[in-house]
Amino acid sequence: MPDPLEAEKSCFLPQDSSFCPIESLLAARQLRLLVREQATQQNYLVAIALLDRLIACYPNSAIDYNNRGLMYFYAGQLSEALQDYDTAIALDKKLAPAYNNRANFYATQKNFLAALNDYEIAIDLNPTNVRALFNQGITFRELELYDLAIENFEIALLLGQTLQGRLYAERGYTYHLRGDWNCAIGDYQRALARLRDRDPYRQKVNNWLNDLLS
Repeated sequence: MPDPLEAEKSCFLPQDSSFCPIESLLAARQLRLLVREQATQQNYLVAIALLDRLIACYPNSAIDYNNRGLMYFYAGQLSEALQDYDTAIALDKKLAPAYNNRANFYATQKNFLAALNDYEIAIDLNPTNVRALFNQGITFRELELYDLAIENFEIALLLGQTLQGRLYAERGYTYHLRGDWNCAIGDYQRALARLRDRDPYRQKVNNWLNDLLS
């Protein structure tokens, strides 16, 4: 989830503050921290209610709409999620996380071409957007565009430490599907060396590895 603190960069005070229960930017900042806390605890409906309050006060805050869309998505309220992503993008056409999140929505609906388009916009806006590269790579793989998927994962790996374990895992699985089994095993081993013990990706990688070796 995007950092709620960043929302201050795109917020505007409401024209009529009499309807706003948040009396200061400090209070808004504290509320965004609470949103992040509730999201971390998977209390998505609580987070949505808090974001409702923020949006009532800052109706032009694209990041708040994007964050609420993400909470709706996690809560399974998909039409509301898409509506909020669309609103966020209408308010700020350069908000890369909103394109990435909307692309994730499209991907879950098997609308892969729309997803690829939004991922591409997110990457154009922020070429170091590792998550967009990661997600676009998985979408390429769903379309059996294995070379493009591997290229995405390789670029993301070059950008730094973010998601390295998962990137190796997904590149390994792409090699696996393409029939490059030695490359797949090497990436699975690199992934396991980097993933934390409690990361659910470890089980996924072990399953892929066992399937390959069986």
